[in-house]
Amino acid sequence: MKEKRYLVLEDGTVYEGYPFGANRASEGELVFNTSMTGVQEVITDLSYTDQIITFTYPLIGNTGMNIEDSESFNPQARGVVVREACTDPSNFRTTETLDAFLKRHDIPGISGIDTRSITKKLRSGGVMKAVITDETYHEDLIELLQNSTFRTDQVKRASTKTPYISTGPGPRVVLIDYGKKENIVRQLNSYGCDVTVVPHDTTADEIRQMRPDGVMLSNGPGDPANIPDQIKTVKALFGIPLFGICMGHQLLGLACGAKTYKMKFGHRGSNHPVKNLSTGKIEITSQNHGFSIDPDTLPGTGLEVTHRALNDDTVEGMRHTEYPAFSVQYHPEAGAGPHDPGYLFNEFIELMNIKEANHA
Repeated sequence: MKEKRYLVLEDGTVYEGYPFGANRASEGELVFNTSMTGVQEVITDLSYTDQIITFTYPLIGNTGMNIEDSESFNPQARGVVVREACTDPSNFRTTETLDAFLKRHDIPGISGIDTRSITKKLRSGGVMKAVITDETYHEDLIELLQNSTFRTDQVKRASTKTPYISTGPGPRVVLIDYGKKENIVRQLNSYGCDVTVVPHDTTADEIRQMRPDGVMLSNGPGDPANIPDQIKTVKALFGIPLFGICMGHQLLGLACGAKTYKMKFGHRGSNHPVKNLSTGKIEITSQNHGFSIDPDTLPGTGLEVTHRALNDDTVEGMRHTEYPAFSVQYHPEAGAGPHDPGYLFNEFIELMNIKEANHA
């Protein structure tokens, strides 16, 4: 007989499955991701801090895990839910199984779950709190979930604690780390940028003293409205070329006076279509966010919408009409995902070159 493990939702729903990964209980916000590939990148994305990830694709881990594709060294996801967890991966780069990877990072998993049912539930009712447990009595757990609240310091926990440099011969970029994906650094380096990664609470004065050619505002977990000091910092950096991704996109909007709201179930996957309003082209994008810019609050902020999601018409990109600043809600660095939006790094380089030319 296989041991049993349970996924208990705050609405009282209980799913019965089988344990893998870390041998412990874990509570988090239950979300779903529609990616068919890039499992390692998803699990190690720090934007999933305090969340339990449900993969909609039925077989997870069939290409195994490796030493190169992680987006962070210390993933903060609270759990992984799958229909089937592959125990015998096949890929020449594989160094360990999904089960071993999760055990090493102390993340519990549960398999044998009807992930379609969870996805339908979250799409209709919205994301909700859940717990992965081996306990067979669930009434007390349901009550605890209904009365519990999550911490609001996700960015502080996800961010680097000390600055570090990833060298390159080109423009000097300061990357503010709100819970960045490592592929942002890799992409900037591939364009020749000399990157200094700084903690989330680095002040605008400290950043200006580094004399950057541009500042990158990274992705990150949680509600952007919970970090008001960082909003003030972004506002104080206007004038320097700015490029915001995901959380950085939301912080740019908040710094200009726009508002954000929590989405019903968010965008999480690597196949989301986005329309570039200036070219009319459709980009297939990688996304992971649960908050969005409220378009009704954009008038008077100096921001104009540059990209829209085709699925729900949400704001996916913005540009400031006065300052050299722009942002996108999706992930142009992919990791994992399509490379359609890679041109945005070129636009950032061009902004920095224009700034240099104006100061020459």
